[in-house]
Amino acid sequence: MALLNEKFFDSKDEMTEHLASLLENTLSSALNKDGQASMLVSGGSSPAPAYKRLSSLELDWSKVTVAMVDERWVEPSHEKSNEAFINATLLQNNAATAHFVTMKNSAESAEQGRNEVENQYQSLKQPFDVTILGMGPDGHTASLFPNAAGLEAALETEQLVCAINAIQSEVTGSITERMSLSLNGIANTQHAILLISGNAKRDIYEEAKKPGSALDVPLRAVLGLPDLKLSVFWCP
Repeated sequence: MALLNEKFFDSKDEMTEHLASLLENTLSSALNKDGQASMLVSGGSSPAPAYKRLSSLELDWSKVTVAMVDERWVEPSHEKSNEAFINATLLQNNAATAHFVTMKNSAESAEQGRNEVENQYQSLKQPFDVTILGMGPDGHTASLFPNAAGLEAALETEQLVCAINAIQSEVTGSITERMSLSLNGIANTQHAILLISGNAKRDIYEEAKKPGSALDVPLRAVLGLPDLKLSVFWCP
């Protein structure tokens, strides 16, 4: 079981404050200790305010590597691109000098592009200093979607990344082809942070803590990782 540190906040502003502070302290500590830092980031509305606040911090951003937790297999110009989101929120102001590693390349499919992405991620500072995860109302995290093509391999591989083709749903939208950290890639971090908002998602999270199939609720696999330091932030 992961080493859980659950923090339930009264508001999104309070959660943002704690998230930004934790990220600042983590990056500062890594830079002071190792001279470099690695941060794996997710898209979504929950971390956006913290990313914007981080972007103005007086850190030596040129020694920070920012890389994606997951990505839709679309061009960076696409409105659904996580890469575009990170460029617009985090990689601004002082953080514009950070080194950015994306998950999308010129290959026709995520599966065909996986080896190139794996090589890039293997070159990152490991273990990653911090990894920011979200969770969907279907129990997915990163792009590990329930019963997706590639999910079983993603939960078993020793590689850091995996190609996923999700079953289309309201959660996935029409773009089902993804590149994602594998379960092993998620485990390969000093500190993981799971962001959850709303009562419905909290119910899914509580369900994921119970025994059951990780193929049906992939977050279960993450919560079951032995020795993973996982902070769970929730707000209404």
